[in-house]
Amino acid sequence: MYVRPFIYPLHPYYRYNMMRHHGYRTWPNATEDTERWFSLPTTKKSMKLKDYGKQPFVVNINEATKQNKTYRTAIWTGTHLQVTLMSIAVGEDIGLEMHPHVDQFLRIEQGQGVVQMGKSKDHLSFERKVNDDFAMMIPAGTWHNVTNTGGVPLKLYSIYAPPNHPFGTVHRTKVEAERLF
Repeated sequence: MYVRPFIYPLHPYYRYNMMRHHGYRTWPNATEDTERWFSLPTTKKSMKLKDYGKQPFVVNINEATKQNKTYRTAIWTGTHLQVTLMSIAVGEDIGLEMHPHVDQFLRIEQGQGVVQMGKSKDHLSFERKVNDDFAMMIPAGTWHNVTNTGGVPLKLYSIYAPPNHPFGTVHRTKVEAERLF
């Protein structure tokens, strides 16, 4: 008797392990088909982008980052860490800046650009091209800038340790952010 695997939907934990197990034989396109047939229903509802800080919080950071249309929105501000979403318009940049006591992590979810870093604002000796899924680690006291060189808005998120902006920060545009600082 032939038994067809995956007749009934499996719990995601078991589906993941069965599909990734090296000894499990799959039929053509099994991973793609299984993901399509047996994924739990999801809705692409827009989440409210606001600061959920100091409470436990879980988010699909990729979707939230791509949904963001503001220059900067804080989505979580804790005591020792802050997460902000950013959208940089085509041809624009974050702006040359340095945080003396804050380490920063940036990750691009959409678009392409150039990151520059250096010990002084007149000598940015480090330069790399970056795009989707690239991460940048910026040590405290390092001058840095990220420029959008692509044809779509550059969508990224930033993690500051410790927090760099007040709880609930929303800067709709770069001009607004510069005016407030």
